[in-house]
Amino acid sequence: MHALLKKVEESSYRAEPLEFEIGDEVDVHTRILEGNKERIQIFNGVVIARSGSGTREMFTVRRIVGGEGVERMFPVHSPKVAKLEVKRHGRVRRAKLFYLRGRKGKATRLRERRPKARS
Repeated sequence: MHALLKKVEESSYRAEPLEFEIGDEVDVHTRILEGNKERIQIFNGVVIARSGSGTREMFTVRRIVGGEGVERMFPVHSPKVAKLEVKRHGRVRRAKLFYLRGRKGKATRLRERRPKARS
């Protein structure tokens, strides 16, 4: 039964997978349908969690709007997610960054992760 489910899920996977990690500051470009028109809306913030597997995989992005924290979950393999741009790479030591919910102002910043030097 699992092999059958795996085969069905493979057809729903994204052709080019989204490349990002926890702690990255990203711009998520989502397709919004308004009537018969389609437009792209950008949601920018820090990736604080990634959960699920296969076609059910989701990631959570958090940002501050007007002093209030806003979190939004996106499916990784959804066609509604047009593009994902990584702006900064945050240096983190854990898989879930829920501790950022209790912080304000400059305390929410993450140190930047620099790419490793190749020799």
